[in-house]
Amino acid sequence: MASSDSPAVARRRVRLAVRRAREAKAVTQSDVAEAMEWSLSKVMRIESGEVTISQNDLRPLLSYLGIKDRAQVEALVAAAKISKQRKQWWEAPPYRELLTPSMVQLMGLELAASEIRYFYPLIVPGRLQTPAYARAVLETFAGELPEEAIEARLKLRELRRQSFLSAQQTDVFVVLDESVLLRQVGGAHVLRDQLEHLLTLIGDQRIAVRIIPFVEQAPIPMLATYEIVYLADGGEDAAVLHRESDLLDEIVEDKEKIKRHRDIFDRIWNGAYDETTSAGLIKDHATALV
Repeated sequence: MASSDSPAVARRRVRLAVRRAREAKAVTQSDVAEAMEWSLSKVMRIESGEVTISQNDLRPLLSYLGIKDRAQVEALVAAAKISKQRKQWWEAPPYRELLTPSMVQLMGLELAASEIRYFYPLIVPGRLQTPAYARAVLETFAGELPEEAIEARLKLRELRRQSFLSAQQTDVFVVLDESVLLRQVGGAHVLRDQLEHLLTLIGDQRIAVRIIPFVEQAPIPMLATYEIVYLADGGEDAAVLHRESDLLDEIVEDKEKIKRHRDIFDRIWNGAYDETTSAGLIKDHATALV
C-alpha cells in the first residue's frame, strides 16, 4: 500500500482484498455475516465500498478469511485507517443524499486517477460542463426532481468541475459524437460557451478530444455513457469502469469487461478525427453559433 493513497483508493484496496479472500475461501456474504455476527447488509456495503470498515472489525474479519500474513494484515489495517481519515465535500450533506453509491466512489477515484477515458456520444461529460450547459441538461429532469434538488445538483456539478480544474494534472481523453457539437443544449449561446470551454481545456492540455464524424465511416457502438479510470500505482487493479444510463449507474471491476470497453474505446478513438482536426471542428461550430 502506498502511504500517499487517497481515502477512496485505500477503501478500494481493503474491500477488494476482503472480497477476494472470501471468494477464495468459498464462503458467501451470508456466511461472513453469521461468523462475524454482523448483518448481511453490513457485509454487502463493505464489499461494495459504500461504507468503510473499522480497524477493530477488520482484524477478526481477515483472520476468519484466512489472511494471516502479518505484513499483509498491517498494510490492510493501515489502509482502513487512511480510508477513514476524512470525508470529501461530496460525502457530506446535502450532496451525499443526491449521489448514488457508485458516483460517490467514482468521484473519489477520479481525484486519484492518472488517466481517464470518457466515451460520451450525446452530451459533454458532466465534469467538463459549464454551469449554463449543466443547468440546461439538469432542467430536462424538471418533471422528476424538485427545484431545490436541481439547484443542489447544479452546485455539486460545478464543484466537481472546479475540483477537476484545480486537481493534479491527469491525462484525460474524450470521445464525442459530432452531434454533440450541433445539439443546442440550452440554446446557441450556451452551446457556444460550452464549446469554447472545451477549446480552453484543449489549449491548456487538460484534455484530448476526438470527434466521431458524420461524413466518414466510423465505428460507434450502441453503448451507454462510460468512463474508464486508471489509478496511479494501482497495479493489477489499476482500472475501474463506470457505466451510466437513464436507469442505472455502476462501478465495474471485472477485468474482462473493462478490457472490452477499452478495446471499444480504442477502436472509436482510432476511427475518429485526430485531435487537431477535432479541435478545428469544435472551433468552427463555436464560431458559427451566434
